[in-house]
Amino acid sequence: MNREYLRWYSQRLHRDMEMLVFGHAGAKVLVFPTRDGRFFEYEQLGLVASLADKLEAGHLQLYCIEGLAAETFYSFHRHPAERIRRHGALEDYILHEVLPLMAAKNQHDCTIVHGCSLGAFQAASLFFRHPHLFCKLVAFSGRYDLTMRVESFGDLFDGYYDDSVYFHTPAHFLPGLGSDWRLDRLRERDIVLTIGDADPFLDNNLYLSRLLGEKNIGHQLHVWDGRAHRAGAWRKMAALYI
Repeated sequence: MNREYLRWYSQRLHRDMEMLVFGHAGAKVLVFPTRDGRFFEYEQLGLVASLADKLEAGHLQLYCIEGLAAETFYSFHRHPAERIRRHGALEDYILHEVLPLMAAKNQHDCTIVHGCSLGAFQAASLFFRHPHLFCKLVAFSGRYDLTMRVESFGDLFDGYYDDSVYFHTPAHFLPGLGSDWRLDRLRERDIVLTIGDADPFLDNNLYLSRLLGEKNIGHQLHVWDGRAHRAGAWRKMAALYI
């Protein structure tokens, strides 16, 4: 299987950024790591191996990037406004550096965005904001409202709220979409969400599913047994849904 390591200095983020690419052809998959994960996490957790057949056959090509959680949502020494600003800078990096690189390396017309846990939020936020750039969202065990409090998970903005928080939070801005080009694009896309029936984010996933249904946006919500918020479950999900 093709495995390629890439690193370059991002002028938008003012730091070096790293990436691993797996596979040689097929639909391109932009992969976000979990909160504590890095660009090599997807391989480390065995998720690349779970897709080995598809990668070797040229059906998929993975682009595993840094999520910068410690510089964005979990950067608690920074003011919340700076946390969401840094997340916006990461989005600019993806839009103007990562996606063009993917297009240059692979001409396939399908781009999928995917993530687990916090990476599911990042993938969903990017997808719902820019649906014209993707064919499919695959999000595992996500929380789609980082202002909500559930169990030990708190409001990652400490009560702070502004337009940037609103427009990067799918559970907040989707209800406000009326006659909008995004709705037309979203109704043409594939959306796959998974969550465990004992996961603390189950209700949030059910709420997002209800929002999508109200907007006539087709999607799949797969509820797995137990918490299913772990690599063993994600390996099985990846083989089924990507």
